[in-house]
Amino acid sequence: MNINWYPGHMKKTKDLLRENLKLVNIVIEVIDARIPRSSKNPDLDDVFKDKKRLIVLNKYDLADPHINKEWENYYRSKGWSVVLYNSTNNKELKKLEAAIEEASQEFVERYKKRGILNRTIKAMIAGIPNVGKSTLINSIAKKKSTKTGNMPGITKSKQWIRITGNIDLLDTPGILWPKFTNEEDALNLAFSGAIRDEVLQLEEIAFKFVERMKNMGLENKLLERYGVEAGEEVIDTLNNIAIKRACIYNKTEIDYLKVARLILKDFRDGNLGKISLEKPNSNE
Repeated sequence: MNINWYPGHMKKTKDLLRENLKLVNIVIEVIDARIPRSSKNPDLDDVFKDKKRLIVLNKYDLADPHINKEWENYYRSKGWSVVLYNSTNNKELKKLEAAIEEASQEFVERYKKRGILNRTIKAMIAGIPNVGKSTLINSIAKKKSTKTGNMPGITKSKQWIRITGNIDLLDTPGILWPKFTNEEDALNLAFSGAIRDEVLQLEEIAFKFVERMKNMGLENKLLERYGVEAGEEVIDTLNNIAIKRACIYNKTEIDYLKVARLILKDFRDGNLGKISLEKPNSNE
């Protein structure tokens, strides 16, 4: 599996992050709760180093609640602040605002000791494409402050946004790393939509997804969703889903592209249930 996507603007983004890091008090790093390891750019740890960090496990409502808790504990053990968040649910705004305020508290106290009251806290928001950064900013700013969409790479330049209270957010474009050396990480990003579908062989990605679900003991989620029986082989299950959902052309031929789009969309939209593809372990 050879999946690489590193447009030129992503190198510029990495340089932009380094240049602006000195302007902010904290970094808000948004990752996908279903794939926390794969959706966390390893290059950013080197960029941010010891900067105060708030990890936002976004889309947690689509992930397994028990595994969410494991990841939350894992990141807290590293000394980072953590919040489970759903950027599409405005009812969770207070939870996110409280997490930002808590993560910023040491800076607020430091300013107070120097006699500076109501000092603006500046935070940088970062993450890979399509993890919901722009949707998160729009929700917390309570207005359409940034462009949003389900296509990775929407945000192409930095922009400051004032949000509730004395907090300014610096939004930055999504950034992947130059080369995926781990096939599982690359596949997880493809499953979730972090890599543009246009550069992928979706039929193969969907096959790998069904295979992953089977290997993880989650195949029943597919069978229940589509009302089919498991096949002896992965391709048989895929064929059963295609036939059940009329993904056919020329009356008898399986339309693998159509069934691939169906399955991947259902996973991304949460129609297959709460699924976590990764768990933390001692080797993280």
